[in-house]
Amino acid sequence: MTILSEIFAHKWVEVAAQKQRVPVIELIRQIKTARPPLDFAAALQRAPSPALIAEVKKGSPSKGVMVTDFAPVRLAQTYAANGAAAISVLTDEKYFGGSLEHLRQIAALNLGLPLLRKEFICDEYQLYEARAAGADAVLLIVTGLSNDELLSLKARAGKLGLAALVEVHRRDELARALNCGATLVGINNRDLRDFSVSLDTTRTLRPLLPPGITVVAESGIGSRADAAGLGVDAVLVGEALVRAGDVGTKVRELAGVRSQESEFRS
Repeated sequence: MTILSEIFAHKWVEVAAQKQRVPVIELIRQIKTARPPLDFAAALQRAPSPALIAEVKKGSPSKGVMVTDFAPVRLAQTYAANGAAAISVLTDEKYFGGSLEHLRQIAALNLGLPLLRKEFICDEYQLYEARAAGADAVLLIVTGLSNDELLSLKARAGKLGLAALVEVHRRDELARALNCGATLVGINNRDLRDFSVSLDTTRTLRPLLPPGITVVAESGIGSRADAAGLGVDAVLVGEALVRAGDVGTKVRELAGVRSQESEFRS
């Protein structure tokens, strides 16, 4: 069993239990009082290219805990103050040390940036969770979903006002993403089967995407030079930010913002 298969198997069990704790009707009630969703793709297009999606991330199966004094709210504030176009929040607890509560707390800040729920989504229930918690977009990982699941989840996300960042790693997955009508495609340089990373993944797949698709490169990006050389609209960066000595300065570098000093130095 690959790491990804293990994660999705656990996720099905986790979601089933969560449905018992918080019925979907309660999530729908919360959604009715939530703020309108922000336009995720438009935020990326407005920012200096490539735009930065800054990730709130504590750890991963391959790297373990990356930051011991993890403060998700403070991190999000630093991202927003220093030029990030959007914020990604990891909500998987078992494998990445995230939490849906982190998303709720960051959404409550009203930073004015769209929020992506970074999660292994396999059930429509998680989309309702995301919207109720304040997300504006969700990640759909092609390799973990059947064609029917991908179509159904993307459609439901749209009805809830959530943008769907459809993630691919291989050429066949790219074809599936386009076939489901994806207009926001994430190319993950990390192979989720073994967690190896290569920027050549984006370099290979990017030319295969037609005009009109907003393209996001994910994983393995540590500098503005890495980002600028990929020919994408945006980059999603987590590890390079949370490991930085001065997070604000690193955000500004990756976002292409020029300034002598960063705000919210950390």
